[in-house]
Amino acid sequence: MNSNFGVRSLVAYIGFLCFVLMVASCGFNSEGDRQYGIFTVTGNSSVEMDGELGSTALDDLSDLLDDYPDITEINIVDCGGSTDDAVNLEAALLVHVNEISTHIISNGEIASGGVDFFLAGTSRTMGSNCRIGVHSWSNGVNEATDFPVGDSEHQPYIDYYTAIGFTVEEAEDFYYFTINAASADDIHWMTEDEIIEFNILQ
Repeated sequence: MNSNFGVRSLVAYIGFLCFVLMVASCGFNSEGDRQYGIFTVTGNSSVEMDGELGSTALDDLSDLLDDYPDITEINIVDCGGSTDDAVNLEAALLVHVNEISTHIISNGEIASGGVDFFLAGTSRTMGSNCRIGVHSWSNGVNEATDFPVGDSEHQPYIDYYTAIGFTVEEAEDFYYFTINAASADDIHWMTEDEIIEFNILQ
């Protein structure tokens, strides 16, 4: 009789331990599955973005959209730029193709590659006290302004802007404005008139 009691107690204990581990595991997975690099799922259709766009941005965003296909808006807290322009533009195109809106939350800030990413939104809005910064890119040796207008080095950016809905004229006007607005180690914060002139919001 004591033996049976011991077996039953052991089985009950093992069952309880498995239950605890299962609950704990579900809790961690639930949180982990909502975080994809600088992207965090905050609702059934919304994502918060906070941080620099790195080399994993495309993979992170692709995984997120695979897991949460109903996302319709990305709310940007802060994005000072990107460490890989090619990856950034591909990730941004993914936003545009999926018809996702972009929004800068109040007191938010975007700059450099973060501006390119924001422009991919099919609807682009911002709250109050936001800043949008642009400057020239650099490949570590040369800056964009070292190449003459029309040089092939400029084309990937112009092609990107046309791919997200700019006319060729709009794409060229905005692109050359950005690279001449400030050097790569500086930043130009766009004025309200410039934001309107270049149709940053829509």
